[in-house]
Amino acid sequence: MDRTAATLIAALMALLAAASLVWMFQGIGGGNRAFILHLRATKLAGLVVVGAAVGIATVLFQTVAANRVLTPSIMGFDALYVLLQTGLVAALGVAGFAALPVAAKFLAEVAAMSLLAGLLFGTLLGRGARDIPRTILTGVILGVLFRSLSTFLARIMDPNAFAVVQSVSFASFGSIDAALLPMAALIMAGCVAGALWLAPRLDVLALGREVATSLGLRFDRLVLVTLGLVGMLVSVSTALVGPVAFFGLLVAGLAHGLSPSARHAVLLPVAGLIGAAILVAGQTLFERLMGQTGTLSVVVEFAGGLFFLFLLLKGRVR
Repeated sequence: MDRTAATLIAALMALLAAASLVWMFQGIGGGNRAFILHLRATKLAGLVVVGAAVGIATVLFQTVAANRVLTPSIMGFDALYVLLQTGLVAALGVAGFAALPVAAKFLAEVAAMSLLAGLLFGTLLGRGARDIPRTILTGVILGVLFRSLSTFLARIMDPNAFAVVQSVSFASFGSIDAALLPMAALIMAGCVAGALWLAPRLDVLALGREVATSLGLRFDRLVLVTLGLVGMLVSVSTALVGPVAFFGLLVAGLAHGLSPSARHAVLLPVAGLIGAAILVAGQTLFERLMGQTGTLSVVVEFAGGLFFLFLLLKGRVR
């Protein structure tokens, strides 16, 4: 790693540390400070986990897809999450849904979304399908199917149950369950470590199938492993806060724009730090300085959507 890249990463770490300090100590006064700090530290850890997971997953997915306007949500993960919530409420009722063990529900959601990734990617790539667009198109079709099923179930449930489904179907960065953080952080850390270990191979993968294969890279296997990591990271972030569509696109775009190198050993930590810093700083702004008069998820999705349109208009898809 050259000096410029190391300086950028150090600057982003300092920015994240400064945002974290403001988050932890801004406005703290009398009362039970230990309780307040513990509560804030829990939410801070959740924001860092989600931001890093979404940013790194998007960079990995764009490398595999060789396309800068795509995000993992295009594969239907967010739609599957909503379908899971809707199905559970429809089957168990409001009381039964509320009584579900939080940890078991979280692991089941991660397992279900990871299973989708394994079935989809394993079937298409394991049988010799060599075009990533087919995989992406299949994900889009599955997303439409899942949304249609969710809409159907929502139409036949009572209004109280529908209100519960609506409350868990949108991203909420301010209501992260502390009981889920150890498992989520462990899964995220393992996936990030695996991605960094694969970074040199990912640099070769980004050159394209023909070039990578001629250099001795086992292209199909690496694509499958990388997409498996993407599935795990997106599953963790979605199960923690709910579906986010364009946030990863915004983070990946900033990472590519700021990074002095296209090497994944630089891109991945830059994307993770940018994602975490945006969530921590944004949540501090909306929760502490604006008195919760705005919603961070709406703002980041709006900004990500505008960035998506910008990329399309500029034709910068690679």
